Amino acid sequence: MPEKEKLRIDKYLWAIRMFKTRTLASDACKAGRVKLESNNIKPSHEVKIGERYQISKGPDRKVILVAGLLENRVDAKKAVDYYQDITPVEQTTAFKSMFHAPVLKRDRGTGRPTKRDRRETDDLKDNFFEKPEGEKEE
Repeated sequence: MPEKEKLRIDKYLWAIRMFKTRTLASDACKAGRVKLESNNIKPSHEVKIGERYQISKGPDRKVILVAGLLENRVDAKKAVDYYQDITPVEQTTAFKSMFHAPVLKRDRGTGRPTKRDRRETDDLKDNFFEKPEGEKEE
């Protein structure tokens, strides 16, 4: 595939198969779900080799490094050669999968949860992946 010198970010994300359509890639840029160094970018942003982009797509968060410019969409095996997935392990969905999340069950016959019960349940779920205050990072 011939490489281009100037390439829009929406077209690049579509070509490397991050998004199914170019319109979805463009909409993600407009909504602020594609970032360059924590700054929102427009769909017309010019991609350069070596740049890092943070992409949010539903619950998935990815950090990619541009390894090459790709103008046209190719199959998935070839598309992987044009970017590097440098997402930290802590941000991958496999790490935060529902299999690792606590399963909260209510006793049968206790009725519908109150607003207070719901808040306590949500707090437990939200804080499950964060480290306790006294624990240090390694």
